[in-house]
Amino acid sequence: MNGLSAFGRDPWWLILGKAVVVFAFLLLSVLFNVWLERRVIARMQLRAGPNRAGPFGLLQSLADGIKGALKEDIVPRTVDKVVFFIAPVLAAGPALITFAVIPLGPEVSIFGHRTQLQLTDLPVSVLLTLAAASVGVYGMVLAGWASRSPYALLGGLRSGAQVISYEIAMGLSFVAVFLFAGSMSTSQIVAAQHDKWFALLLLPSFLIYIVTMMGESNRIPFDLPEGEGELVAGYHTEYSSLKFLMFYLAEYINMVTLSAMATTLFLGGWRAPAPISTVWAGANHGWWPLLWFTVKLFMFIFFFIWLRGSLPRVRYDQLMKLGWKVLMPFSLGWILLVATIRALRNDGVDMPQILIYGGIAVVVVLGLSMVWDSVGRGRDKQIIPDLEAAETPDPAAGGYPVPPLDAPHYHGVAGKIREVSSGIH
Repeated sequence: MNGLSAFGRDPWWLILGKAVVVFAFLLLSVLFNVWLERRVIARMQLRAGPNRAGPFGLLQSLADGIKGALKEDIVPRTVDKVVFFIAPVLAAGPALITFAVIPLGPEVSIFGHRTQLQLTDLPVSVLLTLAAASVGVYGMVLAGWASRSPYALLGGLRSGAQVISYEIAMGLSFVAVFLFAGSMSTSQIVAAQHDKWFALLLLPSFLIYIVTMMGESNRIPFDLPEGEGELVAGYHTEYSSLKFLMFYLAEYINMVTLSAMATTLFLGGWRAPAPISTVWAGANHGWWPLLWFTVKLFMFIFFFIWLRGSLPRVRYDQLMKLGWKVLMPFSLGWILLVATIRALRNDGVDMPQILIYGGIAVVVVLGLSMVWDSVGRGRDKQIIPDLEAAETPDPAAGGYPVPPLDAPHYHGVAGKIREVSSGIH
């Protein structure tokens, strides 16, 4: 049984079992990924990393989780307690839901029942993942708002603006996949990559998704919500104990689900790579595809870790400029180009002519964008000298009273200390 008709026919105990396995896999992957990240970054920095708790330090993440759960749960008196408790659940819950539509393999036999290695599938499964990610934004914003703290509130607003901006570009990168696959179902998208992966056919969409998934997961180089002022932790500043661990859990589960989506949409999903699938006829049958999916998944996770140990954090204005002025216009232009190519192919136009016209269009658009950017920089250079030439305002003349640096009279304890020290000298 193929297509969407293969889903919804499993007995209740099999559906429950698959849901428990997916949930356990996500929790165990969080523990393993935390350990892997610490070990890989430690090796990149010529350190040992965790190597005491358990063999090779594998139990260090579990020990840290238990320690964090047993810490005192401090709740400030001024918080909105209902929203304060709901916000961590809204951050972690959607990350768990997203993995339900990820195909882990083909149809297999489990205790005599033929079933898909996928919890469920929908005609609009990819849109479900985007909707779940959008709900996760509420967890960040509400956490900052409910904390009644200026640091947490500003961190929540900046986090929400960042994630929403990059979600738009991420959704646009999926459109080209929908055009080539002819479906929004994750299982159908994997089936459409039986001969070629979309990472090769739709390389610009793949690169856009790579950048946007970094902004979506709040990871370096786009971890502005985590490094709010380098002194506090942004939207979860006032959280501790289990509620803080929920945000921590959401970040690493998001890393797994984003890697799984990249594997499903662009790297053929559970299908074996070309050399293996061509030599071995049974590579895409039985339980072997689960191995290929896992290898691709952890390749992306290693990519996350590698970037964290290699790149510096960008400024917030650079982050938003990349999302709104680069990724979104480029995504829209790429979608128009892909749709035009598909329409010309349906009309019987030769492929070489399509590639020539498409290449000319790309060159023209890039040239116009470079000219526009150079003109904008010229205008900025004209404005900056005018600002530098402007007279510096007197800080004490109106507005907030700022005393001059050479004020003869000091107030408070610091003033008394200066008076005493000056008298001694």
